[in-house]
Amino acid sequence: MNTLSVRLNGDTKELNIQQEFIYKNSSKYTLDVLYFNDWAHAYSDKNTGLAKRFAQEFKKSLHLAKDQERGKTTILSAVDDEYRGLNWERTAEKDIVKIILNKPLKPGDQVQLYMTYTVKLPPDKYTSYGYNNRNEYYLKDWYLSPAVFNNGKWHLYSNKDLEDLYTDITTTRVSFQYPKNLYLTTNYRNLGTSNFSNGKQTQLEALKQKNCEIILSPFQKFKTHVTPYMTVVTDLHSPKYDAISQGISIDKVSKFIYDNLGKYPHSQLLVSQKNYNKSPLYGISQLPNFIRPYEEQFQFEMKFLKTALNKFLEETLYLDPRKEQWLKDAIANYLMIDYVEEYYPNQKLLGKLSKMWGIRGFNLAKMDFNEQYPFLYMLTARKNLDQPLRTPNDSLIKFNQKIANKYKAGMGLSYLADYIGKDKIDKSIKTYFKHYSLNSAKVIDFESILKRSTDTDIDWFFRDYLSTAKKIDFKIKKITKLDDSLRITLKNKEGTNVPISLFGIKNDTVVSKYWFTDITSEKTFTIPRGEEERMVLNYDHKIPEFNERDNWKSLKGFFSSNKKLQFRFFKDTEDPYYNQVFYVPVLNFNIYDGWSPGMRIYNKTFLEKPFVYDFAPSYAIKEKALVGFGKFNYRKYLSKSGLYVANYGFRASTSHYQKNSRYTTITPSIGFGWRPDDLRSNKRDFLSIRHVNVFRSLDENLENVETDPDYSVLNARFTHRDNGIVDYFSWFADAQYGKDFSKLSFELEYRKLFENNRQFNFRFFAGKFLNNSIRPDIRFFDFALDRPNDYLFDYSYLGRSEETGIYSQQIIIAEGGFKSKLDNPFSNNWMATVNTSINVWRWIEFYSDFGFIKRKETKERLVYDSGIRLNLVTDYFELYFPLYSNNGWEVSQPSYEEKIRFIVTLSPKTLTGLFTRKWF
Repeated sequence: MNTLSVRLNGDTKELNIQQEFIYKNSSKYTLDVLYFNDWAHAYSDKNTGLAKRFAQEFKKSLHLAKDQERGKTTILSAVDDEYRGLNWERTAEKDIVKIILNKPLKPGDQVQLYMTYTVKLPPDKYTSYGYNNRNEYYLKDWYLSPAVFNNGKWHLYSNKDLEDLYTDITTTRVSFQYPKNLYLTTNYRNLGTSNFSNGKQTQLEALKQKNCEIILSPFQKFKTHVTPYMTVVTDLHSPKYDAISQGISIDKVSKFIYDNLGKYPHSQLLVSQKNYNKSPLYGISQLPNFIRPYEEQFQFEMKFLKTALNKFLEETLYLDPRKEQWLKDAIANYLMIDYVEEYYPNQKLLGKLSKMWGIRGFNLAKMDFNEQYPFLYMLTARKNLDQPLRTPNDSLIKFNQKIANKYKAGMGLSYLADYIGKDKIDKSIKTYFKHYSLNSAKVIDFESILKRSTDTDIDWFFRDYLSTAKKIDFKIKKITKLDDSLRITLKNKEGTNVPISLFGIKNDTVVSKYWFTDITSEKTFTIPRGEEERMVLNYDHKIPEFNERDNWKSLKGFFSSNKKLQFRFFKDTEDPYYNQVFYVPVLNFNIYDGWSPGMRIYNKTFLEKPFVYDFAPSYAIKEKALVGFGKFNYRKYLSKSGLYVANYGFRASTSHYQKNSRYTTITPSIGFGWRPDDLRSNKRDFLSIRHVNVFRSLDENLENVETDPDYSVLNARFTHRDNGIVDYFSWFADAQYGKDFSKLSFELEYRKLFENNRQFNFRFFAGKFLNNSIRPDIRFFDFALDRPNDYLFDYSYLGRSEETGIYSQQIIIAEGGFKSKLDNPFSNNWMATVNTSINVWRWIEFYSDFGFIKRKETKERLVYDSGIRLNLVTDYFELYFPLYSNNGWEVSQPSYEEKIRFIVTLSPKTLTGLFTRKWF
């Protein structure tokens, strides 16, 4: 029994809570301590589980928050039923409270606790829970709730913004006081509201229900829909879909949920916009409102269906939400797939956009709405980032936790329904809800019900599909046509022993369908011969297959079985019936070529593939010559962790580096990558080996040519990187060998975001020539203090040979990393430098560089500089204003504007990495 008396102070944004809790020991163990979830305290500082989770996902909001912007719980007193004080402490992640009992609690006994505390609410900018500047409040997981003790251990889960509070089922009564200008909406039964001079008081009650959600708003935005199937309280709406139609759709969706899951056991189902925002319809549905790809009815119903299903399951199915979340995801997404198949079977993924000229020809435009499930799951599978469905929620990378694993779980039940019969899956789900709703359910119970529903062996589903990240991939190896039958040889490319479907197709119509099992490597089957024109594996895409490009064979002869070549403007999804070639215009710029328009030709689709080619021939308007690049790359994933990937590449490029002077590079390469078992970790190690061959033609009018035009360098580099937003650490060791020199270099970089929001940046570089027979007056291969010569053509210089003018002011932090242009900045012997900076205010930083530089037959010398850095976007857009260096006080010197340096990144791929890094 849980009784709370709560008062909301609208001025301080605090909840004053008096809580009486009766804890009954229903286990067979004697308890000396009790644990309570205190998830409101997860916002209290920068070292909670929530703050650490945000840091992993490159979200700085909680780390940078001021003290007054934080949420916290202050426990004022805790006593037992004999009014004796209780000792308590917090766990390491701070949002679990451990209460030490004054006497052991034996099995079957109960203890009554009285706790008084205040909860300082956080602003809703972190997790959407708390308050906002519109005087609205969204309270969830806001009071002390009992942690779960079963099987002899406590299940203590910190708040990580995963919507997976694990608490015991209780009968709860809440007396809630709040300002009189607010309206209250809740998922609990509302027993009534009374008004008094300073505010309102609402009485709430729940039986066998989890945490109380309360939404407070200065206006009444929630509507109650009483349907024959359940009572729904919602603020979901569609501005172009009238209220009457919305009510009809809510009734329609409610009936669908009732038919598939049964009666909702609580007084009302709260379906809020906040709930939807936490788990939206990912993809095209998130386009701006002025782009409406779907009909209003479909969009509203899918939005309401997804949110209502998630809330229904959360409020009724009391599984371990962190370790067994996959079952809720499976049921919810299975029913969403079923809803579309039943009511919108012809709905396309792109909606109305699929009929537009210029779009309708794409394979993406031809995809059905439900094909998004295998497609989005495959985004991580093709990157070798997929994780088993039984992986705990907090161990999943964000894309898997939010999208891929949920979709794979739903597809799994859909796959199973296609194999053993949809009626068996539907009946099993309803039976499970009938017997385990509002109880401490277990996944093993659902497995038992499923297995009893069929005589077909489905162990593979639980053994391989749920518990591993093994890929499913089959191909038709061979078809032999006989008089009245077909002899078909199927190959299991990954060895995952699961059923595979085979369809006979005529004029895009299914004329036959078969299921085959127990194909561990290769197996031949004989089927009757009918009107089939081609045989296709997994034609309906019910199975999340890794590669569908080899799933079909034509029965019309050898030449007809060859795939046709298809040219397509811009990138598209894979079409297994064509060899796809994509093309898109490109426009590049450097000061020697000028603007270089061209056409990029490549085979890379939205999903990653092992072998890619990419060519981009362009025309340099200024030089009136062809430039561009071409490359081949083959990527082989070796395992999930440890040595996980190997890359084999060949690249060639050509451009100009001075007027009438062209360079061409030809570079074969091989690379390997390592990563830890924890895929959420940002730690990575890479080894790359390449042979850079450079061929240059020199303008005959150029003077003081420093080196032979052609050269080759063998380069090996090992890189370690831990790319965190609070702690960034990386280093590399680099070795180069050329005809006339060999050199080693080492770089270490460290960034630290302190608790006072100061960021300190430290970089160390050291380089040494092992041998160097190049003439001392030739500086081309030397180490450089401020602007490396880039003889390997790695850096994106806008003007790589410029010594004056705006393009010479571009800086790329490499080698010495200095910002001031000093005299004699090159070394043909050794160099060691340190670059540091610390922020003064927000993105304004003070930087300082110093080091030693040594040329042959000269004494080493100390070099230094300092100045102001505008760190607008780290590594992407920065400005440097030198102040003092070996040159003296630079601000007072002539032409100061020419001393200002800048970093700019124009690569779209590099910039998009800023936004995708938190997902993968």
